[in-house]
Order: sequence, then structure tokens, then C-alpha cells
Amino acid sequence: MCTKKPEWLKIRIKAGSNTGNISNILKKYGLNTVCAEADCPNTCECFNRGTATFMILGKNCTRNCKFCKVTKSKPEELDPMEPKNIAKAIQEMNLKHTVITSVTRDDLPDGGAGHFANTILEIKKLCPKVTVEVLIPDLKGDYESLKKVVYAKPNVLNHNVETIPNLYSAVRPMAVYKRSLELLKRVKEIDSSIFTKSGFMVGLGENEDQVIELLKDLKKVNCDIITIGQYLQPSKEHYEVVEYVHPDKFKKYEKIAKGMGFKFVASGPLVRSSYHAEDELSSLN
Repeated sequence: MCTKKPEWLKIRIKAGSNTGNISNILKKYGLNTVCAEADCPNTCECFNRGTATFMILGKNCTRNCKFCKVTKSKPEELDPMEPKNIAKAIQEMNLKHTVITSVTRDDLPDGGAGHFANTILEIKKLCPKVTVEVLIPDLKGDYESLKKVVYAKPNVLNHNVETIPNLYSAVRPMAVYKRSLELLKRVKEIDSSIFTKSGFMVGLGENEDQVIELLKDLKKVNCDIITIGQYLQPSKEHYEVVEYVHPDKFKKYEKIAKGMGFKFVASGPLVRSSYHAEDELSSLN
């Protein structure tokens, strides 16, 4: 297993003037970000750009994925003011594009779909020019729950497959690969105008052929946008890094994916689901 990070993964943190401003707005409205909860390596850069990925439905997840730092504990009560407070924060941050994600809430009848929909609608009401991307859990494959989110009309609907199907039992044992693909397929069936997006990690033990097959599967369900990034182990209790994939391999995966006809591909060691998400959408419009 890999122990030492290569040079291309060493991040030079630069705290800019906007970092404190973003943090203060988040505290003011009592909001969570996946930037902090998942220990994202790009947090300072994104805060300096005036962007943040909001995490709704609390901090505690009902799933037991072995790659994720987000807390696995008793789920919290939903905050009915959260959708409005996120809209207010977006207005104060003067964002042009926002990303909304969440923990997985299998304890809720609709998996939190209604809360996602309310958040999208509140943003559109207060900030009509802001484009909205949502990164949603699989909602246990429930079609009616998915429709709630799609009918709220986000500009981009993202659902990550995270890894190759062969590694699901080891990396995300409560998830189902085919269910994730079906979700992306259904979004297009409900509303073909919404861009769909998915992402996955490498360095978990997959090989090139398996990555190509995964890309083919995503293409079959008409996924528009792909993100590919390096898996980084959050702690010793999490799944170990098998390989630090060289940047040249990421470029190769990007070339392969673009050759398959995906509308946008972001592939690199530090790429994450919402990294430079506003640039992805602007390139498609």
C-alpha cells in the first residue's frame, strides 16, 4: 500500500482575504460545507474564489462508506430554515453558481429529496440568476423521490458512482452500482434539459480496463459531465490508498472520456466533484 504522497499531491495552502469572509457567512447562517466535513484539499482555493459547496441534511450520514470522512452517527433533525439560509448566504457571497450536496439520509422517507427541492426553489426565488448544481445520494432508488429533485429544475444533477463495480463491497458496501446508473438514466428520462454528472476516484485498486468499462457504463446512461480524481485516505481507519496515479494517467483518462463523447471531463489528482464546477457549466452553455 502507498504511504508517501508524491510531489504532485502536495498542496501549498494560501489563505486569501475571501477565506475569512466565506467562513463568517457560513457561521452566521449555521451552514455546513462538504469542503470542511470531507476535508477537501481544495478548500482554501475555492474559498478564495468565493465558492463553497453547501452540505444539507445535517452532518451525520447513515451509510458506512470506507472512503469518506463524513461522520457516521445518529442523523440530526432537519432544519426547516436551512433552504432559506443557504439562499441568503449565496446572495451575500455574490455567487454565480452554487453546488448543494448532502449526507445520505436513508432514515427519511424520501431520502431528503424534498429538502433538496426546497433548497433549489429558495435559491431560484432569491437569486434567480444563480445556476444550481446538486450532488445527490441514490435516494434508495426511489423514483418518486428523484422526481421531487428533478422537478425543482437544477441546472446540473450530479450523482457519483465513486469507484468501479468490483470494489463496491469493499469501498461502499451499502450502495448499489446499477442503482446509481439507473438514477442518472432516469434523470434524463424525466427532464432531458438537465445536465447529468458523475464522478469517481482512482487509486483504490482498479485497472485501466475497468476504468474504461466504467466510463462506457456512464456514457450508456447519457451522462454529460465526468470528474476523475485521486483517492486520498482520510484516516488510518479508512480504506487504504493502493496507488497514487500519475498525472499523465489522468490526462489519458480525460482523452479517452472525451473521445467517447462526454460533454465535459475534469480529470486530475486534485479534481473533486464540485471543483471549478462553475467553469464546467459555463463551457456547456
